[in-house]
Amino acid sequence: MKKLLPFVFALAITLFLAACGTSDEKGSENGAASEGNESGESSKLTVGASNVPHAEILEEAKPILAEKGIELEIVTFQDYILPNKALESKELDANYFQHIPYLELQIEENGYDFVNAGGIHIEPMAVYSKEYDSIADLPEGAHIILSNSVAEHGRILSILEKEGLIKLKDGIDKTKATLEDVVENPKNVDFDANYEPKLLTQIFNNNEGDVVVINSNYAIDAGLNPIEDSIAIEANESPYANIITVRKGDETKDSIKTLVEVLRSKEIQDFILEKYKGAVVPVSE
Repeated sequence: MKKLLPFVFALAITLFLAACGTSDEKGSENGAASEGNESGESSKLTVGASNVPHAEILEEAKPILAEKGIELEIVTFQDYILPNKALESKELDANYFQHIPYLELQIEENGYDFVNAGGIHIEPMAVYSKEYDSIADLPEGAHIILSNSVAEHGRILSILEKEGLIKLKDGIDKTKATLEDVVENPKNVDFDANYEPKLLTQIFNNNEGDVVVINSNYAIDAGLNPIEDSIAIEANESPYANIITVRKGDETKDSIKTLVEVLRSKEIQDFILEKYKGAVVPVSE
């Protein structure tokens, strides 16, 4: 009997390890989020984000989420195309880089089955110039360089209309305005919309064009302060809130709802206000 005990003990250990291995293998088959909580949902979130300010905000939220049992992995992107492709292919659980009009355009063009899980902040679009101190100073035929992203044109044109440079058609949805909707252009300014958003800071630094309109995330990443360095800036009541985007159905998951709640918390809102000095503005709902 004593001779059998070591064999029985070894067999028991082998069976135990085999059972653990089977459990781990099953847990790793769940895609980007490989861990689960008691409700069966993931306690790990993989979120794609632009470097600035999105990834920085997520880094600040990471320890708060950890206290709530959610491990956050942040994947950074330098463009506006790949984060949605990665979300669709389930490499990500969510992304945080885009505003609502851009998401709507991407859904229309690519057929993504995505939804807005919640707005987090606004990055005011701003106009920069090395030669002129205000929009009013622009000369006849000024060369205005802007993004080739049609989803951004409405907000850019709205800034220029507010500054008195142009006038848009009456009765249109200005969030969807295009260059064709400009009906008055008294200075005959030339719009050049042939550049990827990420190239605009380099174009500005090269002193190309009379003015360059730049997204705040790229501006901040390049060391520009949209409040101090621009000659015109979008109003804070902009409808272009940057959002947490997820695949349809995932917005009801506890982990996603917790992510949005944390990013809207007073602690994170205070961080945004302190760090970005008005160049990034938090939203609470």
